[in-house]
Amino acid sequence: MKITTKNRKQNGVRHGERGFTLIELMIVMVIIGVLAAIAAPKYLHMVTKAREAVLKEDLHTMRGAIDSYTVDKEKAPQSLDDLVQAGYLKSIPVDPITSRADTWIVGQSENLSTAYETQGGIDDVHSGAQQASTEGPSYATW
Repeated sequence: MKITTKNRKQNGVRHGERGFTLIELMIVMVIIGVLAAIAAPKYLHMVTKAREAVLKEDLHTMRGAIDSYTVDKEKAPQSLDDLVQAGYLKSIPVDPITSRADTWIVGQSENLSTAYETQGGIDDVHSGAQQASTEGPSYATW
């Protein structure tokens, strides 16, 4: 049986169209690789910046809770758990840099910050992460 042009088109096969060549596929793969190489560092940098923003907000919240607790109870909290038990924090936040809730470094002081305060305790909190931030100084100094 002889296949005519009419039969070729009906069978779904067209003369002269055979798909992509290996070189065309390689060029597409190289382009995808270059785009991924450009996008990956930007993505990782943005993830780090987001973690830093969460850390700043967590520090601000915890420091506010420490101050509120100190004013309300007329004594500084002795641990971060005191803030949770008294209802000033729902829970101790996870440090976004270390991904753990038990790495917070608390600043203890025996100095009384107000005339009404009767007992010293925690007056500050910092991240337990020792690596440098994108801004330069260590996260533990924030």
